[in-house]
Amino acid sequence: MTALTTPTSSAATQRTIENYSQPAWRRMLFTREMAIVALLVVVCVVSMAAVKGFSQPITITYLLMDVAAVLIIALPMTLIMITGEIDLSVGSMVGLASVTTGALYQAGVPFELAALAAIIVGVVGGAFNGFLVTKVGLPSLAVTIGTLALFRGIAVGVLGTAAVTSFPEFWTDIAKAKIVGTPIPAIMIPFLILLAIFIVVLHYTPFGRGVYAIGLSKEAAHFSGVPVGRTKFILFVLAGGLAALAGIYFTLRYGSARGDNATGLELQVIAAVVLGGVSVFGGRGKLYGVVAAVLLIGVLASALRLANVTSDVINIITGVLLVASVVGASLLPRIRRKRPKAEKSLVGTTSGTVPKA
Repeated sequence: MTALTTPTSSAATQRTIENYSQPAWRRMLFTREMAIVALLVVVCVVSMAAVKGFSQPITITYLLMDVAAVLIIALPMTLIMITGEIDLSVGSMVGLASVTTGALYQAGVPFELAALAAIIVGVVGGAFNGFLVTKVGLPSLAVTIGTLALFRGIAVGVLGTAAVTSFPEFWTDIAKAKIVGTPIPAIMIPFLILLAIFIVVLHYTPFGRGVYAIGLSKEAAHFSGVPVGRTKFILFVLAGGLAALAGIYFTLRYGSARGDNATGLELQVIAAVVLGGVSVFGGRGKLYGVVAAVLLIGVLASALRLANVTSDVINIITGVLLVASVVGASLLPRIRRKRPKAEKSLVGTTSGTVPKA
């Protein structure tokens, strides 16, 4: 009996052939992620040579402090988008966690308990998103647009136009501290620990393989034994919890808890994740590419600010870079598909009979 080939299996076979038809070194170096890493190196070198003050240690310190919250939130967002979902509520959760911490501390709750309560709020908010997506079956885009407004509305409603600006000096000093003898802020230590954990989970565990399988085909993943709903639920909970952690850092770093803190941060996170090589359709992406993309956007913004470029122009440049990366990612597969056809046509011409004069 002739085996039937479904479009899904055909596409998977084609993807496998495309991935492994070249030497390993070529597959590792000629990737979108490595292109972002290379671009990051080039931008750093040019900025140090051309922008006055960019190579100063203080610039590195503030650059990393500026991108720390984005780096933390980008970790779970990467996994969520690899599954083919999205979470637009993370920026609002940063603001809600900030307000929770500030309001409780202002009411006399010890800061440590207030911060713990903020993380619990983040976990509950992420679980709410996960429940609506996995149990109710609603699309994550619609759900998280709604919770984006919900979380932000609660945050603004709790404090109104007021702000809590008095926090324990011990914790604010830690948030702004640097690793001894270096310009690297101390917040990079917990981030690197989280990054190592996420790399191991995503690339070296059955859970991570399930994340990729869901993004490639939810139905195929389900029939392969991957707990699709549970996996997505866990990822949304992680996104909420880490967004709350970023909110606590955001509060301590700027010394202010406000309802409008981190407005628009979700767009920065998603832009970095997409720029870093994660497919908006799911099934593809690597964490090192996302980290490189976050740093690239941060380096560009820092260098342009030092060059007295306005924030509007910086946003335009970042947007153009993002659009170019998305367009490039969609064109490369088409070019690769055309090359084998051209080579096959050339081989057929040379191996055939020579036309008579």
